Amino acid sequence: MPDTILVANAGSSSIKFQLFDIVGETSGLDLNLKGQVEGIGSHPRLIARDKQGEVVAHETFAAADLPDAQAALGHLGSWLRARHGGAFPVAIGHRVVHGGPTYDTHVAIDDDVLAKLEVLVPLAPLHQPNNLLPIRAIRATQPDVLQVACFDTAFHRGHPEVADRYAIPEQLYQEGVRRYGFHGLSYEYITWSLPTLAPEVAGGRLVVAHLGSGASMCAIRDGRSLDSTMGFTALDGLPMGTRPGQLDAGVILHLLTNNGMTADAIQHMLYHNCGLKGLSGISNDVRDLLASDDPRARLALDYFVYRASLALGSLTAAMEGLDAVVFTAGIGENAPTIRARICRKAGWLGIELDEAANAAVDAAGARLISTGASRARVYVIPTDEERMIAHHTLEILRRRRR
Repeated sequence: MPDTILVANAGSSSIKFQLFDIVGETSGLDLNLKGQVEGIGSHPRLIARDKQGEVVAHETFAAADLPDAQAALGHLGSWLRARHGGAFPVAIGHRVVHGGPTYDTHVAIDDDVLAKLEVLVPLAPLHQPNNLLPIRAIRATQPDVLQVACFDTAFHRGHPEVADRYAIPEQLYQEGVRRYGFHGLSYEYITWSLPTLAPEVAGGRLVVAHLGSGASMCAIRDGRSLDSTMGFTALDGLPMGTRPGQLDAGVILHLLTNNGMTADAIQHMLYHNCGLKGLSGISNDVRDLLASDDPRARLALDYFVYRASLALGSLTAAMEGLDAVVFTAGIGENAPTIRARICRKAGWLGIELDEAANAAVDAAGARLISTGASRARVYVIPTDEERMIAHHTLEILRRRRR
């Protein structure tokens, strides 16, 4: 059997994974398996597919059998080893949301790295603890296996200083209070794949819209991030499933001083009860809101489209022009109505949507959804953060072996 690399993307109630075979000494990676353990602690389920998309595992469990991510990780590891004759991956790559001011590239994990990442937990409380849990668990049982941290912030670390700064005292900037940007692994994958999928715009001025439960947009010129809607934490920018996006800092002061809320209560509200869920009072899922005739659902979607349209304009200004827009992630790839509404509001940029191509994306796998007369091209390109993580993990593995 070939050596393998495992990619783990751990959340609060799910662990997404992909297993890649290492092909030859210089070639690359071949997808072997992909899947997830979901519903951890409530309705646990393991589902996995092979590279042809055929289901090779579909197991359900009682909540008590997989009560937390640690238990789910243990079961997943046992299942993978049983499927591959007891062999353990030669390296494991992890998505880690926040790399802070220290890490501008992806790194092999040791005790020092892990300690520095623990310090960043307050900056990404919804993600960072879950990202680090499997790292610690694997280090406890397989300390000699190479583990690699791949950061959502790394792609943005070359921003111009004016895009990196807040208008606050210099000391705070030196302490790390700055605009980091997130979803970098997704943006990096899109940039990495464009020379093959859309070479005509690969080196141009792009706005990539990563629209999912977590949502952001990024200005990319010549393959490099220039600016992003997210900042110091993953709360900023666009409204999201349960996060508010852009918010006047005075609102937080008001909640602290006038409403008597504690910092913990405000943090919980901002991460769990705002965004589409807060506006609609119905759901954080765009599919539910599109299917609803409740005016609050309409308001939430109107707000989402409005803010995304504003961001498209401001990111275009940052690049002093626009050659292409790329939609990706759950909403970006699967909600033609939302794509169409954003593009219509961007008509002033010369964007003309091909309505038939836009509607056919799900059925026919179309990528280009703008007309031939559109001044900026519009694409739908599925993202693959896990493949990007595997790519970086393989690079670090090969450097170590050399």
